Amino acid sequence: MSDAQDWNAQIIAEFRANQGRVGGVFQGAPLVLLHHLGRRSGQEYVAPVMYLPHESDPDIVYVFASKGGAPTNPDWYGNLTAAGDGSVERGSDAYRVTVRELPGAERDRVYAEQARRYPGFAEYAQKTAGIRTIPVLELTRARAH
Repeated sequence: MSDAQDWNAQIIAEFRANQGRVGGVFQGAPLVLLHHLGRRSGQEYVAPVMYLPHESDPDIVYVFASKGGAPTNPDWYGNLTAAGDGSVERGSDAYRVTVRELPGAERDRVYAEQARRYPGFAEYAQKTAGIRTIPVLELTRARAH
């Protein structure tokens, strides 16, 4: 396993052992575990990511494909947008979500709020300036049929 996979595995284990709370760099941060299928492999992956709750709808969260300010999008972004859905673990709750990428001004507003709350996201945007715009995905709890 790579260092990143080991690191993710430790965060995932801590998240599940503590109803969604973890320490270290994510201490006190809102975290979800994103479940997504590889668009080529079909394999299920889990990625721990910070989220921003919707201002009024508890069934919507926003996630940010920042990849720590890397020049490329994280794999989970491509997998979720290709599939249009996935699932999350949030606290002790697990549920299916639909995926929508936020456009233009809507994206900018949500990203600015995340950067205001967590200045690291402003740094990620500076690192990617002129290379890529960090995508923001809206994850909405799927309604039971």
